[in-house]
Amino acid sequence: MGDLSEFPLHVRAFLRAYRWRRIEPLPWTPLRKPLNRARVALVTSAGLIPPDAVPYDPRIRGGDYTYRWIPVSAQLRRLANNHRSESWDTSGFERDPNVVFPLDRLRELERVGLIGEINRRHASFMGSITAPGRLIRHSAPEVAAELVGDQVDVAVLVPV
Repeated sequence: MGDLSEFPLHVRAFLRAYRWRRIEPLPWTPLRKPLNRARVALVTSAGLIPPDAVPYDPRIRGGDYTYRWIPVSAQLRRLANNHRSESWDTSGFERDPNVVFPLDRLRELERVGLIGEINRRHASFMGSITAPGRLIRHSAPEVAAELVGDQVDVAVLVPV
C-alpha cells in the first residue's frame, strides 16, 4: 500500500484539505441465498466505457457523476479508460483490465459453480468525484434500483 509521499505536491495538498464524507450507517444487506445461486454484478469507479458509449465529461465541476452500463458480453480489452484522475497509475489496468473490472474472474467463478450467474450488465462510474452529492442523490440510487430490477443478489464494488 502506498502513502501520500508518492503523489505530487498539489495532489498531497488537495487530499489533506479535502472534506471526506462519512456515510453512516453503511448501506448493507445480508445475502439471502447461497452464493452459488446468486446473481452477481460489478460496480467499478474506474471510469470505463464500452466502445460505443459517450465519454465521461471532464468539464463537469466536481466530477462527472453519471454512469455507463457495460454488457456482460464486453471484451475487456475493448473497454476504454476514461478516468480523469492524474493520480491513478493505469499500468495495472493496461496489463490486465480485471484489476479494475474482474469480469473474467466472475466468468471463471460462474463456470466452476461458485456463483450462480453473472448479471447481464454492470455499472461503471467515474472515480475521483470530489463533489459526490449528485452521485449520492441521483446516480447511485438509479443504478441500485436497476440492479434490484435485474434481480442482482450481490454487487461487487471495485473502487479505483
